[in-house]
Amino acid sequence: MTAAAIPDKDIGEQLCQTVRQAASEGAPLRIQGADTKAFYGRDSEGVVLDVTAHAGVVGYEPSELVITVRAGTRLAQLESVLADKGQMLGFEPPGYADGATLGGTVACGFSGPRRPYSGAARDFVLGTRVINGRGELLRFGGEVMKNVAGYDVSRLMVGAMGTLGVITEVSMKVLPVPAREATLTLSMPVEQAIRQMNAWAGQPLPISATCFHDDTLRVRLSGSEKGVAAAVAKIGGEAAGDNGDFWRSVREHRHPFFEDERPLWRLSVPQGSPPSMLDGDWLIEWGGGQRWLKTEAAAKTVRGSIADSGGHATLFRGGDRSSEVFQPLTSRLLELHRNLKNAFDPERVFNRGRMYRDF
Repeated sequence: MTAAAIPDKDIGEQLCQTVRQAASEGAPLRIQGADTKAFYGRDSEGVVLDVTAHAGVVGYEPSELVITVRAGTRLAQLESVLADKGQMLGFEPPGYADGATLGGTVACGFSGPRRPYSGAARDFVLGTRVINGRGELLRFGGEVMKNVAGYDVSRLMVGAMGTLGVITEVSMKVLPVPAREATLTLSMPVEQAIRQMNAWAGQPLPISATCFHDDTLRVRLSGSEKGVAAAVAKIGGEAAGDNGDFWRSVREHRHPFFEDERPLWRLSVPQGSPPSMLDGDWLIEWGGGQRWLKTEAAAKTVRGSIADSGGHATLFRGGDRSSEVFQPLTSRLLELHRNLKNAFDPERVFNRGRMYRDF
């Protein structure tokens, strides 16, 4: 098998045929859109399966706040279509580079600054079409919210890094663009910032993003004109308008904090956890729940620093990608992951080794 772009005609069937051939030969495939997320996860082996040609909006009902899109669609194109109707992706996904696709964003499970206040990527996914490791095109979910029994397979694909199948189509909820946004800045030490963000979380404030770095806490407010104005008066601090450029820099990792080449860790901890004493540079988001760390410390040291809080750590970019990048699994969780892999991709065709060494 050789790497080749899939022709426009009958793209879905061509993808299925390629997967069936790979499964019969025991040949691994590396699923690839624009390849803007190649830095994330472990290095995986296999022939490139290019899915960028499978693009375009399948259906859009602005009045129902639902859109269905092929996975190769560029994120920028999708956001433009929604903006024309005064709507947006509620989880504010990062692209990290030009050309980023919806499929890659969903497969990686990426969400931006709005995530703890509006929901994560998986919270907005209603349905998917997926090619499994047998080359079968399967459909899960739909275009409305409903109760389900057993696995919600559509959402299972979010963050699976393409290890369970090729996402070809996604149906998602969208949100109206807020009438007004404003950003406030407040100067304070990190301990006070964590306490303050947690205090705000218990109040009816229209917060849509928080970020602490270099003794400065920024909070974004989104909502109605009156609601935002009232929150601005209550919180105080220095007004910075909507400060869209700042939040884009955080979302897309263009903020100066992310510029140097040291390994970048993403730590997920309970929001009220005290600041870590681990040496390095820190940036804190999501009300204290997501903490970015630039450090040369060993993986064991980083993960040990948050073990008592029940958090987990991912080597997001840089460092040694041949070792475990994601939080090591307990034996029980590892068994569950293997069972899912066996059910969806028994021949180990997709993104072999991308998440964990064993699969």
